[in-house]
Amino acid sequence: MLALVAALALGVSATARAQDMEPRAYSNAPIGLNFLGAGYVYTQGGALIDSALPVTNPDLKTSSGVLAYGRVLDIAGQSAKLNIVVPFTGLTGTAQFAGQPMSRDVSGFADPIFKLSVNLYGAPALSLKEFASYEQDVIVGASLRVTAPLGQYDDAKAVNIGTNRWSFKPEVGISKALGQWTLEATAAATLYTDNKDFFHGNTLSQDPLYSFEGHVIYSFTRGIWGSLDATYFTGGRTTLNGVLRNDLQQNWRFGGTLSFPVNIHNSIKLYASSGVAARTGNNFDLFGILWQYRWGGGL
Repeated sequence: MLALVAALALGVSATARAQDMEPRAYSNAPIGLNFLGAGYVYTQGGALIDSALPVTNPDLKTSSGVLAYGRVLDIAGQSAKLNIVVPFTGLTGTAQFAGQPMSRDVSGFADPIFKLSVNLYGAPALSLKEFASYEQDVIVGASLRVTAPLGQYDDAKAVNIGTNRWSFKPEVGISKALGQWTLEATAAATLYTDNKDFFHGNTLSQDPLYSFEGHVIYSFTRGIWGSLDATYFTGGRTTLNGVLRNDLQQNWRFGGTLSFPVNIHNSIKLYASSGVAARTGNNFDLFGILWQYRWGGGL
């Protein structure tokens, strides 16, 4: 039962940025489970919601309420998970554009996120009863995350909550269980469409942003688990009206996550991260909390 409780604590992802870290993204859970999550995320520092923005010296604070839904699926005999994330964000702070200072105080919906993760090996589709005897060894998976340009956007402002462009993030990952420890690694590329209405009609383009993520996870008793998280991302150079900018990203972030069940239906996750090395952007701190409720699948 403890292993089952730990697995049920996986649930939904509340990540909302390309740089966000997500431990246990590729893991198994019983088919038919539903997850509803509600959370709060706070960032402070050079935290640009859109990594392509050609602004300098950002000093921004964001407070976001996040609502998320997830469901475990059976795809070709392997477990899969569909996630939908809808953030509502308040943003305040200052930055510079073309050498001129500007300030921003705005709130509204950020771009929603849709993600499908499919386990390709090592995580068979199981009922709740079958899952009780499942033990993880190696899991290999892949996912596609799509961000839709539906958030708040004002083309008269350089800094917004929405990005006014689509992004697509294909990813592959591997997870290896070693007793109470689990080691994970992922590699991804985030692809962007152009923002053709940036700040009074300019065209803003961005090269793919490549990321490599790792997690060391330890499972405690009673379904509690914690992880140390790290990610490195590079690329993402931008072009403004055909002029290539000197903003190649080569950034590191480190963080930690702690998840614990309240009961069989509810769990709470705490997480935090910080930019520790940044060539462009990324020097911000992030703190988050997520409550999760799960039902269905025979639970």
